[in-house]
Amino acid sequence: MSSLQNIDRLSLNQITTDPWSLKGAVEGSVRAEVPWIAIWRHKIEEIGLKESKKIIQDAGIKVSSICRGGMFPAATKLERDQRIEDNRRAIDEAAELGAETLVLVCGPAPDKDLVAAREMVAEGIDKIVPYAKERGVKLGIEPLHPMYAAERSVIVSLAHANDLAEKYSPNEVGVIVDVFHVWWDPDLYRQISRAEGRILGYHVSDWLVPTPDLLMGRGMMGDGVIDLRPIRLAVEKAGYAGPIEVEIFNQKIWDMPGDDVLALMKERYLQYV
Repeated sequence: MSSLQNIDRLSLNQITTDPWSLKGAVEGSVRAEVPWIAIWRHKIEEIGLKESKKIIQDAGIKVSSICRGGMFPAATKLERDQRIEDNRRAIDEAAELGAETLVLVCGPAPDKDLVAAREMVAEGIDKIVPYAKERGVKLGIEPLHPMYAAERSVIVSLAHANDLAEKYSPNEVGVIVDVFHVWWDPDLYRQISRAEGRILGYHVSDWLVPTPDLLMGRGMMGDGVIDLRPIRLAVEKAGYAGPIEVEIFNQKIWDMPGDDVLALMKERYLQYV
């Protein structure tokens, strides 16, 4: 059977069913026969790393990634050092839970100086690469849509993420391709090809029109304007054969019963992704 016709690579990114606890999300995924889950750190924190690991191991589910590390820029050296320590904790969590990849959302500027903030990002990644390598965790730089530059990340294009990642081995640092953040980019397919061998994650959702909210306005696949299948084929041509995460921030979806969300997610994944 073609990989386009089954859900062997489908992963529930936990934020898609945010009202569920880690235990609820794992149990829901098992019921829906979704084989992968991407875990958010605040869900680990609610119950602790030891209990999180037990839930995952008992269920036999695979962890596609941990979200998130990063957030490197800060106004003072003390704050930047504290963020490096937090990234090391995130790496430990990924290693303990069997996740190959820690997703890096790199962080906004603490002031108006974007150049300095981007330098802080590069320095921050450089500081945590050896620690991640020791623990067998790869760092996936996720570029965000430019509209997030002021609040979440000064890394706003796949080209820039590639620039940062190419300083390292593909076994150390790569990129995350999230369609919500990159679908608009006229250079997208060239940059996907450039990232061959270092794509560490692929995230899907849809861009709704009109966009109801900059953060909470992602749609279920098929409800928006992103031509999803060509992007997936390009990512696969560039060597990515790993899990495909459905990552949706949307209050209407969060208000649905989680089992219904998973059923719809599976249906739309097969139809559009």
